[in-house]
Amino acid sequence: MYKKLAWEKYLDDLSPVYDFCEDYKAFISECKTERLVVKEAVQLLVEHGFKDASTVTKLKAGDKLYFVNKNKNIAAYIIGKKPLVEGVRILGAHIDSPRLDFKERPILERDGFVYGNTHYYGGIKKYQWVTIPLAIHGVVCLKDGTTIDVNIGEDEKDPVIGISDLLPHLARQQMQKPAGNIIEGEDLDVSLGSLPLKEGDHKVKGYLLKLLKDKYGFEEEDLISSEIEITPAGKARDYGLDGSMILGYGHDDRSCAYTSLRALLDVQPTEYTSCCVLVDKEEVGSIGATGAQSHFFENSLVKLLELSGSKDTHQDIITLFEHSHMLSSDVSAGFDPIYPSVSDRDNSALLGYGLTFNKYVGAGGKSSSNDANPEYYAWIRKIMDENNVNWQSAEIGKVDAGGGGTIAFILGNYNLDVIDAGIPVHSMHAPMEVVSKVDVYEAYLGYQAFLTK
Repeated sequence: MYKKLAWEKYLDDLSPVYDFCEDYKAFISECKTERLVVKEAVQLLVEHGFKDASTVTKLKAGDKLYFVNKNKNIAAYIIGKKPLVEGVRILGAHIDSPRLDFKERPILERDGFVYGNTHYYGGIKKYQWVTIPLAIHGVVCLKDGTTIDVNIGEDEKDPVIGISDLLPHLARQQMQKPAGNIIEGEDLDVSLGSLPLKEGDHKVKGYLLKLLKDKYGFEEEDLISSEIEITPAGKARDYGLDGSMILGYGHDDRSCAYTSLRALLDVQPTEYTSCCVLVDKEEVGSIGATGAQSHFFENSLVKLLELSGSKDTHQDIITLFEHSHMLSSDVSAGFDPIYPSVSDRDNSALLGYGLTFNKYVGAGGKSSSNDANPEYYAWIRKIMDENNVNWQSAEIGKVDAGGGGTIAFILGNYNLDVIDAGIPVHSMHAPMEVVSKVDVYEAYLGYQAFLTK
């Protein structure tokens, strides 16, 4: 089913695609940070009969359980009939997206304005983040152990924030700069307010801090132990006059995270244990305790082995990985007819043609790519074709023009079979990205077929 328009299957009845994507739009509209994704995932898992793994003392086929790591990772399992050492079917996606983060000491006052000082996160075109409505999401952690949730700018009654730009009349020098320097990283300061206190120094800053203290109960000093993310404000919307696409923040990679999670929620227990693991920090190298290079995922599998009665978890985890199969659920670059020169059209993903497989990504000479084995790719192709899933193969741009990274090579280090499988995206890493509804739905079907093989 190579390069066949996926819409053709649904022209008599679009409702399966459109109904699924209404749920997806609600998900990405509400879940704009890793913590919010994990919170929503836990709620969905519990509604579907999953239990917190810390409450489980013994495993049997059909059990459903999940592990949460530092509120920013989650791994969920449906235990299969076969022993764990015979392998697990794994769907793995990341749930972080490019954004702006508050610095540790973010509140500045300049000439009657108060600003939030930021450090951008992940690969962005900085000029895309100015003059658009932005929202604040995150947590502030107090010394007494209290965690305060912050969410400003998503409710229609909320104010929004933003970053100013020069008017064209004064931007002659600015417009001579290379695009990467039109907006400097240190100039991505968000405007937070301009109303002063009646008296005292730093009146505007003082008013804002009083506002935050009255509403949320934290002081300026508490922002040192906070995690405040600045994202585009507003909900995902239908895109195109025919409503065939979705415009929204964070399709990379929450489109794959949602479809992977839904695939797990909607399958019945199978021969092999099914897994969906959602990780953080992919956009900055999958580093740290919540990235794919963390031992969290491996540790959760060791715990499952212990619960199943393993006598040698060290050897069993090695055997388990060697027998496991994974889809690294991550988006791909959709071919854009407006910018054809950077892509090899015959080896690019087209919007509307279904689930995309990237045998390898990387840059130039396949640097940092996984490069899936052809035997495994053939097995995957067979599954997709037998289940009538529309799929396509792709690279990310021309050989010396493109490239990218996923978590595939990290899991490949465990000697398991893995290939990238995701949804093609237009305007990737922009504040608002575009996907085709039918690609989202076909990804869900493909992930389900993979789990149930």
